[in-house]
Amino acid sequence: MSMTIAYWCLLAAALLPYLWTAIAKANGQRYDNRDPRGWQARQDNPRSKAAYAAHLNAFEAFPAFAAGVLGAQLAGVDTQWIVILSVAFIVLRILHGVFYLVGKAPLRSLAWVGGFACVIALLVLAALAAI
Repeated sequence: MSMTIAYWCLLAAALLPYLWTAIAKANGQRYDNRDPRGWQARQDNPRSKAAYAAHLNAFEAFPAFAAGVLGAQLAGVDTQWIVILSVAFIVLRILHGVFYLVGKAPLRSLAWVGGFACVIALLVLAALAAI
């Protein structure tokens, strides 16, 4: 498998927060670009709030994922494992946001744990390869 797929996953992970914020803005009251944070704080639409929460969580998840992918590559981890874990991370993070939007907290948490496990696996494989 080509490392290119993992790099596309990095791009997807970097863009996911913007997908969720676009959904938050589309589901809220008329968007006010002069005060975006204040605007979001005033929203009472549950879908807008959920999409914004997914937006924040996607930003939180990105640095560790990027470190895992790049660290695994630099350490010489088998590309197939990097690609599998990267694709799984993206699928799980998309599901995480979808479950946020539809109010399925247990499934959202399960998707979060799965994505986190992918990151941990990438970092552990990198550490083991560096020995």
